[in-house]
Amino acid sequence: MDTESNTIAKAGELLARLREAVGQALVGQTAVIEQVVVALAACGHVLIEGVPGLGKTLLVRALAQALSLDYGRVQFTPDMMPSDVTGHAVLDPNTHELRVVRGPVFTHVLLADEINRAPAKTQSALLEVMQEYQVTLEGQTLPLPKPFMVLATQNPIESEGTYPLPEAQLDRFLFKIEIGYPSLEEELDIVVRSTLNRTGDELPLSGVKPLLNQRLVLGLQQIVARQRVDKQVLEYAARIVRATREWPGLALGSGPRGVLALIRGGRAAALADGRDFVTPDDVKRVTLPALRHRIALSPDAMLEGRKVNELLSAVVESIAAPRV
Repeated sequence: MDTESNTIAKAGELLARLREAVGQALVGQTAVIEQVVVALAACGHVLIEGVPGLGKTLLVRALAQALSLDYGRVQFTPDMMPSDVTGHAVLDPNTHELRVVRGPVFTHVLLADEINRAPAKTQSALLEVMQEYQVTLEGQTLPLPKPFMVLATQNPIESEGTYPLPEAQLDRFLFKIEIGYPSLEEELDIVVRSTLNRTGDELPLSGVKPLLNQRLVLGLQQIVARQRVDKQVLEYAARIVRATREWPGLALGSGPRGVLALIRGGRAAALADGRDFVTPDDVKRVTLPALRHRIALSPDAMLEGRKVNELLSAVVESIAAPRV
């Protein structure tokens, strides 16, 4: 029992140090960094939404550097083809046989930059990748290295030249994280860090030291999978998700993957706090990032200027949390 407690405590400490390491590059955005680290521990993918220039790319680069994992980047554009993401087959002139050329998805941490600038056909190239951790090329099934995490960024839907992500694609993301403008103090700190003794737009990554490795990340994910969840907490998560399907102002509620996201995220949030069991508060902490992309406002609610976060918060407040 003591050994298990020590393991949990060390794992929680590692996740805290990882948050600090990423924070060496990304000023402020504490909640954003915490949610990305929780998603990593939960073996989930993340969709990050925000206007250009808020540090989305910097966040992903800093995370990959702190993890000592391979990093890949795909810049999505309207003319991009699915093969530009997953890879393709070419005829080898020497052997006259098809040779598979692997795409940028064959990495540990994949940045899908501005994913909503590509049409749905190209976006859907990530469906098999994110769900089954494999790519099928010319009849061959090629497994991806583990751990594998997609961090996709998108501009707000109102931006010119964007395509909304298909619901099936959105559902593959464990979290949707919204990144906002920094405070005045944080913005001044960003300017100092980015300009002092620096030329051009080079990302300020020198302060991010390698902290974890492939073995440690996989170990953390295994610990998260073993976290204890009381039946009452499971039912609490399910009641929250079921309430979204009948809530006034919501045209579309979350499907069963919403419950899975709440439990997986809650397990990782508990580990980040150094605990081996999930509480209702852990579920509450991850409700907004886990469900905001799985629901849709009704036309009337949009006309009234209602927000997804506002309605989701009301749903959570309406569900009595169990005492465990």
